[in-house]
Formats: sequence, C-alpha cells, structure tokens
Amino acid sequence: MRRTAAGVSLLELRKFVCGVMLVIAPPSLAQITDRGLIYSDGGVWLNGSVAPAVTAIFPDSLVQTQAGSAKIDVDGSTVLIAPETMMQFQGAELALDHGSLKLDTAREMKVLIGCITVSPITSDRTQYEVTDINGRVRVVATKNDVKIHLHGSIQRSKQGASSDIIVREGEQATRGEHCGAPVQPTQGVDGDGPALDSRLAWRLGLVAAGVIACFGLCHGDDPVSPSKP
Repeated sequence: MRRTAAGVSLLELRKFVCGVMLVIAPPSLAQITDRGLIYSDGGVWLNGSVAPAVTAIFPDSLVQTQAGSAKIDVDGSTVLIAPETMMQFQGAELALDHGSLKLDTAREMKVLIGCITVSPITSDRTQYEVTDINGRVRVVATKNDVKIHLHGSIQRSKQGASSDIIVREGEQATRGEHCGAPVQPTQGVDGDGPALDSRLAWRLGLVAAGVIACFGLCHGDDPVSPSKP
C-alpha cells in the first residue's frame, strides 16, 4: 500500500510539473525569436561599448559600425550590417538610422526608416537590401517581393487608395526618408533649371521690345539731337 501510494504521489507530481511546463514553455520559446547573436569583425559598437567578436543581442540594442561590419543571427533570419551604419535591433524589426542592411529572412523581418516600413510580402525566405544615405532610401529585392509601406494619412491618394509600393524580385525602388516622398532629380537652382532660364529670357525680350517701341513713338521723326537755327 505504501508503494502504491508513493507511486500515485509521484505520478501526480509528474503531471503537475508537465502542466506547469506546458504553460511556461510557449512564451519562453516565443521570446527566443526576439534575441540572437551578433558577430563583429572589429570596429563595431554595441550599446555604446566595443562589441566582442561574438555576443548575445537583445531587443532595443543599438548597433553602430564604423570601418568594420557585423552580422546578426536570429531564429530564421540573418542580417548583414555594412560599415558606417547605425541601427536598433528590435527582434522582428530593425530600425535603420543610416547606412545599409542586407536581410535573409524566413520570419518576415521588417526594416523601419522614419515613416517607411519595408517588409516581405510572403512567409517564404526573402532576401532584400535597404540603404539609407543622405535622405535617400533604396530598396532592392533579391529574392521574392517586398513591400514599402508609407505611414500616415498624407501618403494616401485622393481616392483613399493605399500608396504601398511593391518591389518585385530583381527590381529596386528609391524614396525619400521623410515620409516616403518621391526623390526627384534637381535641375538648376531651386529645381527650376532650363525652364526658368527660358521664361526669364522671354520676359527680358518683351521688356526690351517695349522700350524700343516706346522710344520710337515718343520721338517720331525728330532727330535725336536737333540743332537750333
């Protein structure tokens, strides 16, 4: 009887422990995808300190590369960080301040740049590159398509349609980092260029013609310097 009672007690204890593990395990496993490892080849700063060759990285960590580059491995994703880049690691998202990132992800990892979010449009493995230099954001889709989402109602058309941009595999798109405004090439001073020059020349021509006509009408046939008798 004692053995039977002891066996029942041990069985109940095992059930209790298993039940606790079932409750605790899913959140713990979910948190693993929010942390990873960062590899540095030198010249990399992590949260204001020089990063070792290999160390753990957690959400809200700030990464800054100088002459060197770095790589982040997270569950299902790999990020290559180019030199002269500053970004914040946020688990499933990366906030890019400036520089260049190359992503290889099967977890739909996103990149945030100001009012812009770049994200895969499929859960299949996607490879893409995001570069932010001098206010110009360039997105290159290497494998599968990605989406550029522009935040804010100002980015909606008059008909209310979404202004999202799909970058197809093998293509690229360039936007301004300030709420995704299209990047326009500048021409001449203040962007006016030859059009301003032609308008100015036309107006000056009209003024000159008016002066000549007025001068002729005012003096008629009299000589310019009449002599006195």
